[in-house]
Amino acid sequence: MTLSPTTCTTPDGRLIEFATIGNPSNPTVVYHHGTPGSVFLLEGFAEQAEKFGLFVVGMSRAGYGKSTAHTGRSVSDVVADVQTVLSHLERTNYVTVGWSGGGPHALACAALDPNCLLAVSLAGVAPVVDDFDWTEGMGPENIEEFALAMEGGPAYDEAMQHATDAFCAATADNVIELFGGLLSEIDKELMAPLASRELIASALAYGLSGGPSGFRDDDQAFIHDWGFSLDAISTPVTIFFGDHDLMVPPRHGHYLAATIPSAQSRHLAEEGHVSLVLNHGDEIFTVIAGAFA
Repeated sequence: MTLSPTTCTTPDGRLIEFATIGNPSNPTVVYHHGTPGSVFLLEGFAEQAEKFGLFVVGMSRAGYGKSTAHTGRSVSDVVADVQTVLSHLERTNYVTVGWSGGGPHALACAALDPNCLLAVSLAGVAPVVDDFDWTEGMGPENIEEFALAMEGGPAYDEAMQHATDAFCAATADNVIELFGGLLSEIDKELMAPLASRELIASALAYGLSGGPSGFRDDDQAFIHDWGFSLDAISTPVTIFFGDHDLMVPPRHGHYLAATIPSAQSRHLAEEGHVSLVLNHGDEIFTVIAGAFA
């Protein structure tokens, strides 16, 4: 399928880019893409949206694609943007799902929006806390990126621009190489089909076509106060994570599951960052659809 994204305007005058898949008469799911990314990653869930009878809404987070940047945004700021899009579509109750960097944004909806029925975190990152080394177990590219993110300054800006330029040149032929040491062997195997590589490459290039602002603002949001407390979440949450994940190591999943009182854990030990979703799409959407039963 080919998405046809459009935009709506927030109360403070920013544009939010969004697209939908599925029948509008079906229950609403809000999808938060990873970091970096764009609304076009929504295409990967078209089969499940039809199979499970769901209407799935995806957005390009602020600073990605055609969405206006929101410099200094916190993770919690995404909730108002979700509410803007859903109001535009005349939707109310919803389930939210976030993959990787989208995970915290899904949790924000569970924490702060009474219309959110369930949040699903797919290999989502945990907050930076004193309890553990946040980057332990990550591939070298992430360790370097977040060390620079925490320092800030010209070296960080230069690194983000360099990464943005590289991802803007992503193609099906080079996208696996661009991720370097962030992909485990099982993830590389699952990304081998041409269609998967084409979707990921095009979504990354599109999301960063306007520059690194969305990418940089995501990083900063992750390592600063999220704007809500995990231990105050009462909305149901399901945490999916695997042991062969070099982008978001399993310690993040364990921490989220142990800290969120309403969380249920789906620890898929044999999976990586990408294979978790590609191998367990039906299981994930069974959880999502169950919230509407």
